[in-house]
Amino acid sequence: MESKISFIIPCYGSEKTVSIVIDEIKKIVNKNNKYDYEIVAVNDKSPDNVWKVLCSLAKKDKKIKLINLAKNMNRPGALMAGMSEVTGDYIVLMDDDGQCPMDKLWLLIDELEKGHDVAIAKYPEKKQSKFKNFGSEVNKKMTEFIIGKPKELMFTNFAILKKFVVDEIKKYHNPYPYMTGLMLRTTSDIVNVEMEERSRISGNTNFTFKKMFSLWINGFTAFSIKPLRIATFIGFITSFLGFIYGIFIIIQKLVNSSISQGYSSIMAIILFVSGIIMLMLGMIGEYIGRIYISINNSPQYVIREKINCSGENDE
Repeated sequence: MESKISFIIPCYGSEKTVSIVIDEIKKIVNKNNKYDYEIVAVNDKSPDNVWKVLCSLAKKDKKIKLINLAKNMNRPGALMAGMSEVTGDYIVLMDDDGQCPMDKLWLLIDELEKGHDVAIAKYPEKKQSKFKNFGSEVNKKMTEFIIGKPKELMFTNFAILKKFVVDEIKKYHNPYPYMTGLMLRTTSDIVNVEMEERSRISGNTNFTFKKMFSLWINGFTAFSIKPLRIATFIGFITSFLGFIYGIFIIIQKLVNSSISQGYSSIMAIILFVSGIIMLMLGMIGEYIGRIYISINNSPQYVIREKINCSGENDE
């Protein structure tokens, strides 16, 4: 019995590239009669005509499943929407800009057939802007410290997961899915496969500072309470230093009663301690806010319509 590969493609601003990406997937998989396949393309409320392009492709090929989101949920939300429809034994997560080296697909699948649970492309050189490289490096260090990601492991835009991993990820219903954390909490059997990243077929990245900052915050608060423990530690150290400084001032005054305490030093201490307090309150507030939003069952994604999928909204 042949195995089945499911491809999930979040689509945003890719009306000129997505058809090229899908055509390459079909050509590569059709060359290997060992595997059946399906393609789940998720329109993440793209401002261009990508939905029309996808609809024209889906009318010609029932293996192309389409999900049209009612609002932009960014890549994690779009991936979760795609996971709700996949039926394959292996699930490929990829981008719509042509940067994923699809010709190296079988190298990733080989690792899963060797027994690994997740295989991820590792790029010795990332072909992206310096700004995005900076964001990726900060996110890498953050995940190593906050959620314990192994230093040698790289998470990129091109990965393949076994079905049981995806089934476990789908159990996460909170409104802040963080794919790296979800993979790491599901399995430790994750491997990298080195390959060269391609250049974008067309256009520029949609990875803005706002999205980068949102990714950092999500990683900080989604799967760890370390930031709260850091806040407690900083609060303790600040209080201790304040106590020591207070004793120093008292001793100094007893030794030399003519010493007048400076206004600038007092203001500096007040501003420093106040800043620390506000930082800690902001961090705690972020956690409380996410708890509040989760309690209100804010959705990971909202589907406007589906094509070639299971459910009542099929066309």
